[in-house]
Amino acid sequence: MAFEFKLPDIGEGVVEGEVVKWKVAEGDTVKMDQPMVEIMTDKATVEIPAPKAGRVARIMVPEGKICLVGQVLIVIDDATNGKAVAVAAPTLAPQPATAATAATTRAPEPSLLRRVLATPATRKIARELGVDLGRVPATGRNGRVTTADVRGHHTGVGASRLATTITTRPVVQETPVTVVSIGNEERIPFRGVRKAIAANLSRSKLTAAHFTYVEEIDVTELVALRARAKDRAAERGIKLSYLPFLIRASIAGLRKWPSLNSSLDEEKQEIVQKHYYHIGVATQGPQGLSVGVVRDADKKSIFDLAREVERLAEAIRTGKAARDELVGGTFTISSLGQLGGVLATPIINFPEAAIMGVHKIAEKPAVRGGQIVIRQLMNLSISVDHRIADGYDGAMFLQEVKTYLEDPTLMFLEMV
Repeated sequence: MAFEFKLPDIGEGVVEGEVVKWKVAEGDTVKMDQPMVEIMTDKATVEIPAPKAGRVARIMVPEGKICLVGQVLIVIDDATNGKAVAVAAPTLAPQPATAATAATTRAPEPSLLRRVLATPATRKIARELGVDLGRVPATGRNGRVTTADVRGHHTGVGASRLATTITTRPVVQETPVTVVSIGNEERIPFRGVRKAIAANLSRSKLTAAHFTYVEEIDVTELVALRARAKDRAAERGIKLSYLPFLIRASIAGLRKWPSLNSSLDEEKQEIVQKHYYHIGVATQGPQGLSVGVVRDADKKSIFDLAREVERLAEAIRTGKAARDELVGGTFTISSLGQLGGVLATPIINFPEAAIMGVHKIAEKPAVRGGQIVIRQLMNLSISVDHRIADGYDGAMFLQEVKTYLEDPTLMFLEMV
């Protein structure tokens, strides 16, 4: 019998994906969970495994073409060479006999009996964390255990506070495209990551009513504090950048001006104010700019934030970030570090309400007490969706951030 596999609903507003690369061909025999196809969405490149064992009867969407959610992607016959394909049941380890079980066989636990639906990437994470997949409540479609489910079960937080994913795992490298040279020009197919980035940013610019406000910050005290703390962080194997301080200062601002930690549900015509803080940090990866999400950032110390920021950045740079690590943010920070320039007007990470741009720190003359002195100055910019928040909110948010960055000891007075 033929099984029609349709592109699943990946969530986060994703309605379509581009087929980047097929890892199987028509006529191939595939096993369940075998890597099958790479799909590029506007969030990430993901690898979808085979939903069942069988023979590939027909590939419905060729490479380079768009597949809509719910559209048939591939047809798999559940028989090969006229013989039914058997799916092996989970093997149960033998149990030693005891006084209680000598006369009867103890029934295996329910978690060992059921076939757990999960991707290879999710299974790998479960093995690394020592999590029994059979005990993890599933939130994915059709009862599939997601990466977020595993992490939530391991930490005891649960998946309700984590962004969920379904049948996908990240792909390290994008499939090369054919470049055609014509005279002194090169024609590069507009597809894959570049096309997805373009679509997402265009949607943000066309949908959100952007407003940008800029403030100069004197971070002399912050520079000194970080310099003192770097050695202590290094002793713990932590690379301490300015981002953890920026995250904590931003959370202080978001608590006071919650309209910037919101999104607009256009279908229901409701502004959704979030009372949790999943802070996105834009990072340049091999396939373009990605946003790693630090979840529940308000519950983490400066050192904890530093660890998580570095972990996410490394995952993005190596192409190993899971999809649930790239979605679900409530507010984004975009920084190019020392290459941050003087001023930029970042585009909001849709559907969030605001994004903060961080610019380079430089020694500059400043007037303090009627005297010209050399201080460590930087610019921060905030782009706000004017449909959700007013320019006043954005300006006052930056004033709150400024207060914490110019006197960073305040951050430690409110630490959880």
